[in-house]
Amino acid sequence: MMSSDNSTALLEHSVAGGGDDAAIGSWWWWWRFDAGEAKRQVQFSLPMILTNVFYYSIRLVSVMLAGHLGELELASATLANTWTAVTGFAIMIGLSGALETLCGQAFGAKLYRTLGIHLQASCIISFIFSIFISILWYFTEPVLILLHQDADISRTAALYTKALIPGIFAYGFLLNILRFLQTQTIILPLVIFSAIPFSIHVGVAYCLVYKTSLGFEGASLSISVSLWVSVLLMAPYLAFSKRCEHSWEGFSRESFQYIAVNLKLALPSAAMQCLENWAFETLVLLAGLMNDAETTTSLTAMCVTTETIAFMITYGLGAVASIRISNELGAGNTHQAKKAIAVSLKLSVILAITFVLALSFGHNLWASLFSESRTIIDNFASLTPFLAISITIDSIAGVLSGVARGCGRQHLVVYVNMTSFYLVGMPVAILLGFKFELDAKGLWIGLICGLFCQALALLIMTLRGRLTKLDLFRDGDDENTSAISA
Repeated sequence: MMSSDNSTALLEHSVAGGGDDAAIGSWWWWWRFDAGEAKRQVQFSLPMILTNVFYYSIRLVSVMLAGHLGELELASATLANTWTAVTGFAIMIGLSGALETLCGQAFGAKLYRTLGIHLQASCIISFIFSIFISILWYFTEPVLILLHQDADISRTAALYTKALIPGIFAYGFLLNILRFLQTQTIILPLVIFSAIPFSIHVGVAYCLVYKTSLGFEGASLSISVSLWVSVLLMAPYLAFSKRCEHSWEGFSRESFQYIAVNLKLALPSAAMQCLENWAFETLVLLAGLMNDAETTTSLTAMCVTTETIAFMITYGLGAVASIRISNELGAGNTHQAKKAIAVSLKLSVILAITFVLALSFGHNLWASLFSESRTIIDNFASLTPFLAISITIDSIAGVLSGVARGCGRQHLVVYVNMTSFYLVGMPVAILLGFKFELDAKGLWIGLICGLFCQALALLIMTLRGRLTKLDLFRDGDDENTSAISA
C-alpha cells in the first residue's frame, strides 16, 4: 500500500535523497548524461532483451512449423497465437509486473526475505488466473465462431490452443521467477535458462509436428513442453543458488497473507499491459472489415509484427528502468532514482533512432520476408514513415511505463492507456480508415495519436509526479519500510 508521507517530488528544485546530502539546485541533472548509469543499464538490458527474444521465438517457431503444413494450418496457428497472446500470455506478463515494484523495492531496502514471500504470493495469483484462462481456452472454438471467425479455422485453432493449456501455468511461474531474479540483478543465468529451452524446442517441435501422429497439435504442445523445461531448470537454481540464499528461504504459508498486497499492483499491471496489446490487435480486426481486406489486413499485421519486435527490445530497457528505480527507491536513494529515469529516457531515444534508421534503409528487405507481392512491398514502403513515428513514440512510452512500474503507479497507467487508445486512438483510426478511406494509413495514424497521448501523459506523470516508496508488508504488519527523506 502507498505511504502518503513517504514521497518526494520528482522535479523539485531542492531535494535530498537517502545517501545524497547535496541538494539539487536546478534541473541540470536531467540534461546531463551519466555515462556510468548508462553503462549499467545497457549491460543490464542486453541479457534481458536476449531472454525476451528467446521466449518469444519459442512461440514463433511453432507457428512457422505449423504453417508449413498447409494454408488452413497457417491461418489457424496465426489466429490461435493471437488469441492466446491477448487472452493469456499478456495477462501473465502484466500480473508478474507487480514483482518489479515489490521485489525491486524490497531488494533495495535489503528486506531480502520479503522477496521470496512476494514471489510465492504472485505464483499463487498466477496459478488461479491460469485456471480461468484454461477454461476460456477450452471453449476457444465457440468463442471464435461467436466473433465471426471462419468455422474451419476456428475449429483448428481450438486444437492448437488446447495443447497450450499446460503451458500457461508454466508461463505464469516462469515470469514470476524471472522478475524475482531480475530485481536482484541476477541476469546471465536467465539468458542460459532461456537459450537452452529454445534450442531444445526447435528439435522437439520439429519431431512432434513432422515425426509423430500429433502433427499440427504437436506445434503448440511443444511450446508447453519447452516452457515447463525452463521452469524446471530455474527452480533448482532458485532453491540452491548462493545468490538467492537470503531471498528464498523455502515455501511459507505466510505468502497467503501477502496476496492482497500483491493484487493491488498485479491487477492494474495486467490491465495496463492488456489494454495496450488489445489496441494493436484491434487494428488487425478493423483492417479485416475494409474493402480490400486482404491487402489491408496483411499490411496492418506486418506493421503490428514490426512494432511488436521493436517493443520487445524496448520492453527490456523499460524493465531495467523499472528495476533500477525500484531498487533505488527501496534503498532511499531518491537522487539516484532520478538519474536512472533521465538516463533511461535518453537511451530510449537512442534506441528509437536506431530502429528508425534500420527501417528506413531496410524496409523493402524486411517486407520481402513477409510477402513476395510487389503491391504489398510498395504499400509497406509508403507506411514506413508512419511506422517509424509510432516506433519512436512507443520506445519512449515503453520506458516511461517501466518507470511507472518501478514507482508503483500501475493504476494510473491503466487510466492513461484506456483514455489514449480507446477514447483517442481507436476513434481516430476508425474515422480516418473508414470515413476518409485512408485504409491502413488511417488505422496507423490513429494508433500514432493514441501512442502520442500515452507518451505525453506518462511523461507529465513522470516529471510532475512524486517518487513513492511502498509499504512492502501486508496490512497491519508492525514492520514498515523507512521513509524516503524529502
